[in-house]
Formats: sequence, structure tokens, C-alpha cells
Amino acid sequence: MLWLLPAAPAPLRAFHLNGYAQGTTYAITYYATDSLVTTDDVTRQLAEIDASLSLYKPGSLINQFNQSRRGVVADRHLRTVVRKALQVYQDTDGLFDATVEPLVRAWGFGTEHIAAPPTPAAIQAILPQVGSDKLHLRGDSLVKDRPGVRIDLNGIAQGYTVDVLAMLLESKRIRNYLVELGGEIRVRGRKWPSGEPMRIGIERPDSSDLHPADMQQVIQVNAGGITTSGNYRKFKQWGATKSAHLMDPKTGYPFNNEMISITVVAPDAFTADAYDNALMGMGLTKALAFLRRHPDLQAYVIYQRPNGAIADTTTQGFQRLIFH
Repeated sequence: MLWLLPAAPAPLRAFHLNGYAQGTTYAITYYATDSLVTTDDVTRQLAEIDASLSLYKPGSLINQFNQSRRGVVADRHLRTVVRKALQVYQDTDGLFDATVEPLVRAWGFGTEHIAAPPTPAAIQAILPQVGSDKLHLRGDSLVKDRPGVRIDLNGIAQGYTVDVLAMLLESKRIRNYLVELGGEIRVRGRKWPSGEPMRIGIERPDSSDLHPADMQQVIQVNAGGITTSGNYRKFKQWGATKSAHLMDPKTGYPFNNEMISITVVAPDAFTADAYDNALMGMGLTKALAFLRRHPDLQAYVIYQRPNGAIADTTTQGFQRLIFH
């Protein structure tokens, strides 16, 4: 009697996709038997997200909302991201706030050039328009209480985009991949054919001038999102004064504390990205206390001691991810 043996599964191969999106670059590596997702697939998905969430795309849904007096009918991207933003606003006591767009613009981090920082009077005039308590999802609409309420979702949109791209891969039954967009990462599975775990390097700013130096930590993550928020890359120089890009929605001024950067590991990139900016704003003591109350978030923090020295610390869970 002849027995038909099942054919051996085809080996997994690495496929690499690279390009530009959202003012930065993306890089996707996935392992599959064939080219199941193409650059065109990724480009179409990115264009759909930009048409909803990009402040740099004229006519985008977010720009329509910002220019409206009352609000707009929202698509699934805008609804999903705003819903998360409102949850994190509540969870962080307002430190993460999507309505900071007028402050971001006033401090020169928007789409137009600003020659000087805003005056205290200008900030006081803006603050009544800031506050996610003035923002509401009603059915399929996003509405505002005041015509001057404008949103900026850049602090969360890249993490969301990374997750949407990961779901594109998952929809093709791809279970081993790394998706990176502007430094925000979503990872699952292993490298093939070696079977090695996925490893991610985290840079540490140099202690003398706070510019990135060599990789400081390498972590090994089986599945999840990894995002970083920092004050040392994106800032404005006003004479002798530096202004970081992360805004305190309560005061109208950039956050000014000992935090230099924080890398957050969460079940997905959307969640990690939503919390990293707020954790930066909390300062070290409050951020570590917040992380203890949120065991699904693990973090690596780089901060400046009172004497100017650079130091770092991690949550216990992050310690277990460090590759030695």
C-alpha cells in the first residue's frame, strides 16, 4: 500500500517594504511563504489614514473638523483615534489632550513658521479653547462645544497607523513581523529562518548635549507596541531659550521637567503612543507611580538629575525585556 505523505510546509522568507509617510519613513519586515503584502497595499492604507488624520493634507477630515464651527461626520479612523484620546485624557487627568492644536501652532510646531514665541496674553487667549471636555463623539459625528476648538492627533496617530499596518499583515495570516513608522514599532513573532526573537534597540541621549548617542538598551519583545517620546529631538530655539514640542494643556507652556525621554512597551503601538507624551509631562515621580498602577505599560525612562547628570530607570516588567 502507498501512503501519501503531507507536503512539507514552504519555508518562511523575509520580505522588506520601505517608504515615506506622515513626514517620516516606514520600514516593514515580515516573514511569509510569498509576497502577500506589497508596497502598493501599504501606500493605499497610509493614504486612507492621511485623508482622515493628517493636519498636513488639505481637505483631510481632521482639517475639516478644525475649520468647522460645530463638527463633522467622522470616519472609522477619526472615531477610533478620538475615542482613545478621550480615554487617555481621562486616565491622565488631562495631561494628554488632543485639543492642544492652537498651542502647538502658537509655539511654532504646527504647519506654518512662527518667528517668536507667544506672549503670556496670547496664551491666556488660547486656553479657553483647550480641553477635551469640549470634544464629544455623538453617534458617527465628532462635535465641539466651541468654534475655536481644534485637534492635533499627531501624538497618537503614528502608533495607530503602525497598528493598522500590523492588522493589514495579520489579515493575510502573517504572524511574524516588525512594523516601524517614525520610530514607533509593532512587533510579533520571530525572525526566520533563524527563529531568533525580535530585538529592538533604544538610543540614549549623550549627557553633554542631549543628542542621541549609541544604543543604550536592547529589548526582546515577543508581541506588542514600542514607542518613544523625547524632548531632545524636536524643539524651538528662541534666543537662549529652548522650547520643547510637548505642550502642557493646563498652562499653555511646553512641559519643563527632568524627563528627557521615555520608551513605553504596551500590548499595541496605539496604546504605547497614547501614553508616552503624558508620561513625559508627569515628571519622574508621578510617571513611575502611574506606571505602577498600569501594569500593562512598561517603560524605560531617561532623565536629568538636579546636578545635570543623565540617569535612567525602568519598570520591573521592562527589566525582564532587556536582552543581555
